[in-house]
Amino acid sequence: MIVVIGAGIAGLSAALAAAGDRRVGAEGFASYGRAQVTGLDREAADDVLLVCKDELVESNTYHAQGGVACAIFSDDDPQLHTADTMAAGHGLCDRTAVDVLTDEGARRVRELIAAGWHVDRGDDGSVLRGLEAAHCRSRVVHAGGDATGKVLEVDVSAMVRDNPRIHVLEHAFLSDLIVRDGHIAGVRLVERDVDGNAETHAINATRVILATGGAGRLYPYTTNPAVATGDGLAAALRAGAQVADLEFYQFHPTAMAIGEHFLVSEAVRGEGAILLDEHGHRFMTDIDSKAELAPRDVVARANFRIMQAQGGRPVMLDVSPMAKETPDLAAFLRRRFPTIDAYTRSLGFDWSKEPIPVAPAAHYWMGGIRTDLFGRTSIPGLYAAGECARTGVQGANRLASNSLLEGLVYGRRAGLAAIRDENGIVWQPESFTDSEIIGLPVAQNPMELDMPGAAGAADAASVWGRERIEREMWEHVGVIREHDGLNAAVGNLSDALAMANGAVVNGAVANDTAVNAEPNAYVDLVTRMENRNLLTVGYVEAIAALNRCESRGAHTRSDYAEHNPTIAHSIAYRMKGTPC
Repeated sequence: MIVVIGAGIAGLSAALAAAGDRRVGAEGFASYGRAQVTGLDREAADDVLLVCKDELVESNTYHAQGGVACAIFSDDDPQLHTADTMAAGHGLCDRTAVDVLTDEGARRVRELIAAGWHVDRGDDGSVLRGLEAAHCRSRVVHAGGDATGKVLEVDVSAMVRDNPRIHVLEHAFLSDLIVRDGHIAGVRLVERDVDGNAETHAINATRVILATGGAGRLYPYTTNPAVATGDGLAAALRAGAQVADLEFYQFHPTAMAIGEHFLVSEAVRGEGAILLDEHGHRFMTDIDSKAELAPRDVVARANFRIMQAQGGRPVMLDVSPMAKETPDLAAFLRRRFPTIDAYTRSLGFDWSKEPIPVAPAAHYWMGGIRTDLFGRTSIPGLYAAGECARTGVQGANRLASNSLLEGLVYGRRAGLAAIRDENGIVWQPESFTDSEIIGLPVAQNPMELDMPGAAGAADAASVWGRERIEREMWEHVGVIREHDGLNAAVGNLSDALAMANGAVVNGAVANDTAVNAEPNAYVDLVTRMENRNLLTVGYVEAIAALNRCESRGAHTRSDYAEHNPTIAHSIAYRMKGTPC
């Protein structure tokens, strides 16, 4: 049996591939790079346990608005898509990984549409497409207007439900990975019983695929749902897996500045919306030739700095320029952006007549568990895909609407490898390279980290809660960073992680025995473990940001305002003393 943790598009794709589902994959695969899988020409399948932290459809995918970028139209080509992705990644994208993404991405999207994905279509039945920031072509496919992720999640999860080999386990939390003799041996799960109590179980498995998403809940302002707490990445770190590029956290430029910080999609600016300061000045034309369609990091920094100059007050997003092409603007917004339209109106805004307040918010993590081109990690038997993985596709800054595509492509690749790999096969990662200076010597070995151990019994009041974690990360490891703040964050997060480790070790999941049955026991225990995971990944992110002495892509240092091409390479990390 293969265990898949996470049910966004990466986890769903991995599960379908491992279960031998043939509705996607008919167009074949591209032979790029070092990593290969034998037996792709023969059928292979196994039973799959798909573990969901919440309900099956609750994931980052479900909440994604923008769309899926893919070169499936007659005026486009995967190589143009590759060029745009490489440019957005600021020298840190792996060209081979990007070629896989754009080539196979077009194949997978065509297949998925044929399999029943309900994409938006014109009156003539043709697939509609949109333009988003830093794309040279209109190539972003949408579904349900601004509900692309929701429609994709619902349609693909229905395929999962239809496959008799895939068994779905909801309300089960990944506590840790089990590693024996340097190989994956299973997972420890905390499950919720019918009464809301918590029980822990060890499940034996020689193949585990992590598709647990990102960790937006590190920050008080995030577009991510509550489940995004870095669980797979933290478990992989504790097991000794290599990670890379954790300093690069993308902040979406335009989330609602009030309410639940609801994402206002990139596609809104793609349709013509502009950004204004509190005096009504359109400032992006002063900053970048592409104005509001500049890469996300450029727009996010601009918004943040304008807000600083305004005493923290938000910038404004004005959709009125769209009226030149669509005189009935209110009707257009209801049709094109139904989710955003309903939410803004629920807050009392008629955005067809007035600008809405927006601010940057944590959105997507480019770094993660380092993998090869088939999702293999540095621990044999452990695979990773989606936002928790560092495939080499995203570089220092993700191109708009490449995330769902990456989950679709690399989730399937991980599932195929997991079902076909022989025992003992080792990963074959692409070497770190520098796409800005060809031939520059690049360090390949990971840096070893001294991770905090478990502090002794601590007063419950001294164990950090979510609000304190968010405040520390936003203040010191947020949109704009500097040495002293990062250095302070490393020390503070280290101390907090030691206390959190002690709180978990001292009774939370000790000896794999059932947790004491108390009211809300499952919720309380999961919250405690989520906070430990956030502190784990936040601590390593702060170290990575401190070590990157430049500004590049989604990582901005006020004390190193310019980027340095001579260090334009990824940095890998692993926990000291682990065998992998």
